[in-house]
Amino acid sequence: MKLERSCGVVLHPTCLPGPYGIGDLGPAAHNYLDWLAGAGARWWQVLPLNPAGPGWSPYAATSTFAGNTALVSPELLLQDGLLEPSDLADMPQLSPFKVEFERVVPFKGTLLQRAFQRFSRKPPAKVESAFATFKEECVWWLSDYSAFAALKRAHHGASWHDWPEDLSLHRPGPLATWAGRHQRELLFEDFCQFLFFSQWRGLRAHARSLGVSILGDVPIYVAGDSAEVWANRGLFQLDPRGRPLVVGGVPPDYFSETGQLWGNPLYDWDALEATGFAWWIARLRATLELVDAVRLDHFRGFAAYWEVPAGQKTAIKGRWVPGPGRRLFDAARAALGHLPLVAEDLGVITEDVVALRDGLDLPGMAVLQFAFSPSPRSTFVPYQLRHNTVVYTGTHDNNTTLGWYVGDASEAEKDYVRRYVGTDGHEIHWDMIRLALSTVADLAAVPHQDIAGLGGDCRMNTPATAEGNWRFRLTDWMVSEALRDRFAELVWTYGRSGA
Repeated sequence: MKLERSCGVVLHPTCLPGPYGIGDLGPAAHNYLDWLAGAGARWWQVLPLNPAGPGWSPYAATSTFAGNTALVSPELLLQDGLLEPSDLADMPQLSPFKVEFERVVPFKGTLLQRAFQRFSRKPPAKVESAFATFKEECVWWLSDYSAFAALKRAHHGASWHDWPEDLSLHRPGPLATWAGRHQRELLFEDFCQFLFFSQWRGLRAHARSLGVSILGDVPIYVAGDSAEVWANRGLFQLDPRGRPLVVGGVPPDYFSETGQLWGNPLYDWDALEATGFAWWIARLRATLELVDAVRLDHFRGFAAYWEVPAGQKTAIKGRWVPGPGRRLFDAARAALGHLPLVAEDLGVITEDVVALRDGLDLPGMAVLQFAFSPSPRSTFVPYQLRHNTVVYTGTHDNNTTLGWYVGDASEAEKDYVRRYVGTDGHEIHWDMIRLALSTVADLAAVPHQDIAGLGGDCRMNTPATAEGNWRFRLTDWMVSEALRDRFAELVWTYGRSGA
């Protein structure tokens, strides 16, 4: 992927402001695109858009093909005649500062049920036609996902491993019998997915009209309790009951002394290769229909991945196992053509990872919060950066820049960054933004929290912790004209606006 000199902002749609307790794909998202374009940002980087899994993590999604229906906009449903104002009369008081998933998700589910009931009684002709087309185009993944979601709901959220055996093992006869008895529940899941994809496509069309591209995110792994593992057990290293034999993670690193034990089932790469990597090709194709480019999370796992025996309490007792390497990407390019990918190459990066990244001519990543260890010097220190790179002040896994400087950075790091930038540190977030924009890296990406100068209580995620993540939300002052114009001045100064 060849990048032009540009800049972007990192913000997941759940973080957008609005009255419904969670950001969504409605007016606030369209307004945010206008804000980005006004700032000269040419990229909006989002996290995975799939249904959030345990801990509300978009990186532990219950499907890699389905969309997160908590992002469906009630205001757009009102415009389409699928809700009436009276449907919102019982809306609870929801925080404008953080996403209270435990309250928001049931409330949004109730609104979706009301929209489905109204559609079932008297479907608007335009919506009915579009829904029929959607089901026909997406049946290849939608039927399994809707069955999975409806079964999970019927079993009160229990993992598919704990369903009755005939259903948990995805046996066609019993599944067909169950589906015949629950057609309305399946149709509801289809309908919710239709709403998500319709609203997202409208948002993406607006982005294109403004010259803003969207950088999406594909985690290397999928959750064990997901539609994809349930329906494709032969592609993963599982026991006969579908439990993982080995799980994914990373060894000890700068995020955690005991490593990160993600717990995802690992692929059976031989089985995937025997199909020509068809599942992975379908995954990339589906994602690239929604976004303009994809950040491949944990890229190093394609060269070699950390395998931990199931049942371990930490990720320490694992081993490196060779991944599919270039064979996967050559197959994907043969099927899909040019692949606009960014390699998330953070962590333990060895020569084989660098060779794979550079052999595919993919941009890698650099994070300025990791750049200022005085000795040994980091490869992320700005004078060592190269053009074919995406440089970040921090990512969704980092503290905010202010939180890092105040709470995480050592005194030696603080001293070095002040010397490097020529600052007293009183506006360290703007210093680091300026530094990122000034580098030779083709793309500079800044979390919106840094533009707003927010502290560590506003970080998006703390790796290796299960609770309290993914809840940050913008409030109106954080998308003010003053902040936009200050950011825009720096974007223009460092030649990243394209103007």
